[in-house]
Amino acid sequence: MLIKTSFAALALAIATLAQAAVPVYGYTVKQTFPHDPQAFTEGLFYQDGVMYESTGLNGRSSIRKVELETGKVVLSREIPSMYFGEGIAPFGKRLISLTWQNQVGFIFDLETLQPQSRFGYEGEGWALTSDGERLYMSDGTAYIRVLDPETLKVTRRIRVTADGAPVTQINELEWVEGQIYANIWQTDRIARIDPFSGRVLGWIDLTGLDKLSGVAPGTDNVLNGIAYDKAKKRLFVTGKMWPKLFHIELKQPAGR
Repeated sequence: MLIKTSFAALALAIATLAQAAVPVYGYTVKQTFPHDPQAFTEGLFYQDGVMYESTGLNGRSSIRKVELETGKVVLSREIPSMYFGEGIAPFGKRLISLTWQNQVGFIFDLETLQPQSRFGYEGEGWALTSDGERLYMSDGTAYIRVLDPETLKVTRRIRVTADGAPVTQINELEWVEGQIYANIWQTDRIARIDPFSGRVLGWIDLTGLDKLSGVAPGTDNVLNGIAYDKAKKRLFVTGKMWPKLFHIELKQPAGR
């Protein structure tokens, strides 16, 4: 009886673990677009037919408006050379941007990219996104900060976990249909995060996309950059110094 009970408990534990495992989505490339191979992509979003991009590295950081179909930079604003540019997000008529280790962010006019003001924060700045009511900021840790878009102060923090374990190296962010999509730095994966609980609801495995872009795997030219076209429900991804940007469609995990 004891043996049967032990086997039953083990079976229940295995079944529970299987249910708890985070599903992994594949991808299909739907379209390929040109991308500036010199762009050290740190932030990306798509709005009103325009791709907005921020680039990093001291002396090479910029905020750009890019024509999706051609990859042409139609408007650019340089970030002062002492700053390493990081993530960006729109809010109303403003574009909010971060820097990496300077604890300084900048606010630009969304249309003209003219600088308007700056703000401060503690720690590192990695990425930003917005749900239209608040901003979400990553800093490389397992926490995503929720910011008041008017004061740019932290209102709460979301602890990101997968199967109960903290997920760190959270990088570029994008708000997609009620979830936060996040590049995990130096991996081929995007996490789909519940913005309330912080649980990773799914992984998107983009293995092989760097080779399709024509770059060799390396520490710098990693996957980084997620944008979503809400009107046409198109998901775009690219990487640092990749010559291509991709419109992808997700493939359901096996058995689902």
